[in-house]
Amino acid sequence: MDTVTIKAKGISVSLDLTVGHIADMSIESGGRQLRPLHRAPWVDASETLPQDLPQGTVRLSGDFLCAPFSRSDVEEAPLHGWPANSAWDVVESGATDGGWRAVFRLRHKVMGASVDKIFTLRDDHPFLYQEHVFSGGHGGISVAHHPMTAMKGGGRLAFSPKRFAATPADPLEPDPGRGRFMLAYPSRSSDLAHFPAAGGGTLDLTDYRMEDRREDFLTLVEADHGGPGWTALARQAEDDLVLVLKNPAELPVTMLWFSNGGRDYAPWSGRHLGVLGIEDGRTAIGHAASLGDNWLKREGVATAFALGEGVSFRHVIGALPLSSGEPPREITTADGRLRLAGSAASEVPFDSDFLRIGQPAAA
Repeated sequence: MDTVTIKAKGISVSLDLTVGHIADMSIESGGRQLRPLHRAPWVDASETLPQDLPQGTVRLSGDFLCAPFSRSDVEEAPLHGWPANSAWDVVESGATDGGWRAVFRLRHKVMGASVDKIFTLRDDHPFLYQEHVFSGGHGGISVAHHPMTAMKGGGRLAFSPKRFAATPADPLEPDPGRGRFMLAYPSRSSDLAHFPAAGGGTLDLTDYRMEDRREDFLTLVEADHGGPGWTALARQAEDDLVLVLKNPAELPVTMLWFSNGGRDYAPWSGRHLGVLGIEDGRTAIGHAASLGDNWLKREGVATAFALGEGVSFRHVIGALPLSSGEPPREITTADGRLRLAGSAASEVPFDSDFLRIGQPAAA
C-alpha cells in the first residue's frame, strides 16, 4: 500500500507513504470539488528521470515535512531530509466523533528522534489539521512545511502582517543556460508590493502572473501581531481561495517559492508552471546554517528546535470557493470559526484552539 486516504464529511486527504508527501487533497464546497495542492507533472508519467534525483523530487506532491529544510549538512540525508524522501508507516487510522484521525511514523530517525505525522479531519471543516511530533533525539533540527499549489491563470496573494521579505545571497537558477529569475539577490523590503527586481525597479509579491517565467525564492518574517500567521491565495482560473495557517511562535518564517517555467533541465523542463510553494518554517537555508549563526538569528528569529524532551508544531491547509477576485485583508480565528474580512466577508467552521495561539513554543 503506497498511498493511504482518510476522509471526513466534505474532505479527503491521501498520503504517499513512500515519501510522506500529500498525494491529493479534495474539499467539497458549494457543489464543487476543490483541489488546492499541486502534484508535479512527472510523478504519474511514464518517463525516465535523472538518476541522481532525491526521492522527494521524484514524488514531488502536495505538502511534506522538511527536517532539515534544504541542505542536510549535519546528518547525512537527501535534500529536505528523510521525512521528505523516505517511507512512513500507518500507526493508527480511524473515525473519531465528528471526523477522522491518523498517525504516521517515519521509519528513519532524524538526529536520533522518532517523527510522527498526525492528520486530523473534521466533518464539514474545509481544512487539514496536521501536527508533527519529534520524540527524543539530540542536537537541533530545522523544520518547514512545503505546501505547493498551482495556477492556470495566476492569482493574488495576501498575508498576515510581516516585518519584511528578503532574498538569499544567490538565486535558485543563476545560470541563464539552465533557468531564470526575476527578483534581486540579495535584497530586502518591508513593502511586499514593491520588492527589488533583478533588472531594476520593483515587483509586486502579491501578484502571481503567469507570463513571468521564473524560479524565485524569498523569506517573509512574521511581525508580532498576536494572531495566527496566514497566507491566502486567490486562484483566478480555479475560482478558489487557498489558505495556509500556522502559529508564528512555532513557525516564524514563511518562504515563498515561485516556480513558473523557470528551469529548463529535467525533470522540470520548462513544464513546472504556475506553482507556488508556501513554506512555513523554523529554519534558515540548510541544517548547519540553521544551527549556527545566521541572518535570521541576528533579527531575533528562531531557526531550529532543540531536540531531546519532545517537540511538536502544528499547521493547517484548506480551501474555499472564491467569493470575490481578491484574497481577504484579514483572517481571525475564534469560537470555532475562521473569519475572513475583505471585499466579501465570510466565515467557516474552524478548530480555533488547534494552533495554540498565545502558548509558548518549544525552544
